[in-house]
Amino acid sequence: MSYVPETIEESPHLDELTPREIVRELDKYVIGQTGAKRAVAIALRNRIRRQKLAPELAEEVMPKNIIMIGPTGVGKTEIARRLAKLANSPFLKVEASKFTEVGYVGRDVESMIRDLVEISIDMVRNEKLEEIADKAEANAEERILDLLLPSAPSSATSGDETSRAAIDQWNRTREKLRTQLHDGKLDERTVEIEVKERNFPAFEVISNQGVEEMDINIKDILPGFFGQRTKKRKMKVVEALDYLIQEEEQKLVDMDQVTRLAVERVENNGIIFLDEIDKIAGRESGHGPDVSREGVQRDILPIVEGTTVNTRYGFVRTDHILFIAAGAFHVAKPADLIPELQGRFPIRVELDSLTIDDFVRILTEPQNAL
Repeated sequence: MSYVPETIEESPHLDELTPREIVRELDKYVIGQTGAKRAVAIALRNRIRRQKLAPELAEEVMPKNIIMIGPTGVGKTEIARRLAKLANSPFLKVEASKFTEVGYVGRDVESMIRDLVEISIDMVRNEKLEEIADKAEANAEERILDLLLPSAPSSATSGDETSRAAIDQWNRTREKLRTQLHDGKLDERTVEIEVKERNFPAFEVISNQGVEEMDINIKDILPGFFGQRTKKRKMKVVEALDYLIQEEEQKLVDMDQVTRLAVERVENNGIIFLDEIDKIAGRESGHGPDVSREGVQRDILPIVEGTTVNTRYGFVRTDHILFIAAGAFHVAKPADLIPELQGRFPIRVELDSLTIDDFVRILTEPQNAL
């Protein structure tokens, strides 16, 4: 029976944060760039307000995506990353220039959603592992003590004084071993435990989205056909305890529930940072527009507009994912993006170049600064 609480606690003070307070939180890590901070703060506050609406009304409220314009190193990525950390949201940074048009060799744009789901799965799993850490450690400790001490003697009759004395002695010995285990005095002792064999090959799966590393095991395709093979292995107590803790964690964490919560978190709280968006802006020239770049833009468009992406964890909707695009735009201009994509990024923010005074402040003012 797996134990996993149904809810995931959000940041305790997040609901009460106003855009001004969110900017103040970002000021602890990023110097200047007030306009960009205000834009992302308002986007986060709107997301919080949307979650308080009735479901049928919340479904109609779409995020206002942001495009940041500024040279390298002025804080575009850091602002988005700190915002995601503040909101406890799944965050993915991808470079738009790494994607290729459907039909060409390279990564397709839907892979960013799959990557974001994987990040969310890890986030939720780690949160659940923290919740059941004490219980998993206690269960593993009992299993170690069972290996170190034979099972308790059973009394033949309730009035058997000899048997009761033997049980009392066994309990005292077990508690003594428990104390020694806590003190690390048994770390070098050797025990024999059963470990699961993991020698099933993985496959590459070719889907209509392209070649994806799905890491599908034979035992996943044919459950129960092979059975769970184990083998006995001798190891030190300290190593056995770590192994058994991991085994107990797998028993206690319900991965079906983790997956469901992770997908919900991606759909409602996910943030994708599209860097180098200017690199795929089609520039007009004597030879006409750059068809390859325009093709990538048209592939990104339905993801940003809102679509359903098939992942190994099920279908994921992108309607309410917040997209933050960024680029230097030294050569191309935001107007060089296709009009449909421009319309999906209604908020534009220009970041200032850093001055000498800014560099001095960066070294002294941010939290954990040099």
